[in-house]
Amino acid sequence: MKLRTVTFSPAISILAVVMAFSLFISSCKTAGGPAGNDIPVGEFASLTGGTATFGQSVHNGDVLAVEEINGAGGVLGKQLRLVTEDDQSKTEDAVASVQKLVNSDRVIAVLGEVASSRSMAGAPICQQAHVPMITPASTNEDVTKKGDYIFRICFIDPFQGQTMARFALNSLGKKRAAILTDVKQDYSVGLDEAFKNTFTFNGGVIVSEQSYSTGDKDFHAPLTSIKGANPEVIFVPGYYTEVSLIVRQARELGIDCPILGGDGWDSPELTKGAEKEFNNTFFSNHFATEDPDTTVQSFIKKYQDKYHAVPDAMAALGYDATRILADAIKRAGSTDSVALKNAIAGTKDFPGVTGRITIDKFRNASKPITIIKVVDGKFHFAQRIGPNGEALTPFQP
Repeated sequence: MKLRTVTFSPAISILAVVMAFSLFISSCKTAGGPAGNDIPVGEFASLTGGTATFGQSVHNGDVLAVEEINGAGGVLGKQLRLVTEDDQSKTEDAVASVQKLVNSDRVIAVLGEVASSRSMAGAPICQQAHVPMITPASTNEDVTKKGDYIFRICFIDPFQGQTMARFALNSLGKKRAAILTDVKQDYSVGLDEAFKNTFTFNGGVIVSEQSYSTGDKDFHAPLTSIKGANPEVIFVPGYYTEVSLIVRQARELGIDCPILGGDGWDSPELTKGAEKEFNNTFFSNHFATEDPDTTVQSFIKKYQDKYHAVPDAMAALGYDATRILADAIKRAGSTDSVALKNAIAGTKDFPGVTGRITIDKFRNASKPITIIKVVDGKFHFAQRIGPNGEALTPFQP
């Protein structure tokens, strides 16, 4: 191939140099943090897929908080800009979502996810890039062990599992328990272990341990085995997608004992079409709409005014996570990653919708937990337990 010599005029050459230099300066500003009039905050959530109601609720809470913060003047004189990625309820998509937020969108922090397995997939990316990540609802103990830039504003699985074991023993007076665990979810496995250890340590007996996998539809086999063991209570630490079917099928088999679960039950889809079947079920959660606290009731009103729906705990956690991040930016006086990380770590007694939140030395939240009872498809307040396991209110059967 014959090469052709091309010449450029001086004017064109100078223009090219100026443009290249401008692009270089712009990229440097982006890499160091927000250069314009806004502060980009990343969010990855399951807006579609198997656990879509989780992501949609958290997203609604995030958006409500951002609008409220910006309406009050923003942070450091700038507006927060939420950059959202849908991970479609898939771990591999969670990785891609966080990579995009960190490497392409250059966000100063990341909010999300709900599912612990997806948070643990995204956390190493944030840790390596020194971008603080705050999960609103991932309760698996290992999430914040991914690094010192990883935080959560919810309680952890050991506390949640221990609380439900004590609730079964002390509030319900049950001594024989069965456990049905989703072996594909870190969340479920973690709750299983905590419940079992606490229940047996305090004199209870585990009469049957059965398992299933995310996406299963037929649970008759493990439930039949559980029925044969004659438990007084069943612990099902799964997500609402499978729990909705498990409880229905348990009742069909004549299992009428109390069935307990964790915050993964919290979804408007949980009891649809099976309202009566969910009577005599209880689950641990982050807040209750019946709580008379003014912070809770103010949030509920604002949420209803915007979305024309009653918020669930995931929405409240998203709202709290966003506000805690904004508070940390203000206290840091900067979006510098180290300063921001230290400010989040220094969060103390923050007045959240889901309780007063203090971030401990392991970057976990020290806060109360609420027990919800289900009656005819409606979620009602049953009891509140303090961060040290103390009963803050009597059980309301």
